[in-house]
Amino acid sequence: MKINRSGSAVWSGGIKDGIGAISTQSGALDAHPYGFASRFEGVAGTNPEELIGAAHAGCFTMALSLILGEAGLTAEKMETKAVVTLEQQDGGFTITAVALTLTANIPGTTDETFQDLAAKAKANCPVSKLFKADITLTATLEA
Repeated sequence: MKINRSGSAVWSGGIKDGIGAISTQSGALDAHPYGFASRFEGVAGTNPEELIGAAHAGCFTMALSLILGEAGLTAEKMETKAVVTLEQQDGGFTITAVALTLTANIPGTTDETFQDLAAKAKANCPVSKLFKADITLTATLEA
């Protein structure tokens, strides 16, 4: 099976004074603005790194749901945050790390089983497989 999804970006102007808009095929983002200031200066607005973080958190959490189901488990709730680190290196910028932080309530499991299943989800998540960056996972099982 092959699935294609698309996103697009439009940009006008120079790197610092320009303005861009990001859209997704689904319409979840429709010409959502972004620019230099929202990416590098902490100004409100979106940027590619936070979108990658949201995509990675969503993909990882879905992958874990699948793996839990295969183990006969169902989460009551899982919350994942992905922090994407962008660093200047060798005259350019590189995503050097992604830190996934997961908090979950999964009845009927032990912390050891939970850690093993979360690690398996991290290794098999399609978005995780994209990165050359170091991906860390901190997983906390709530009672």
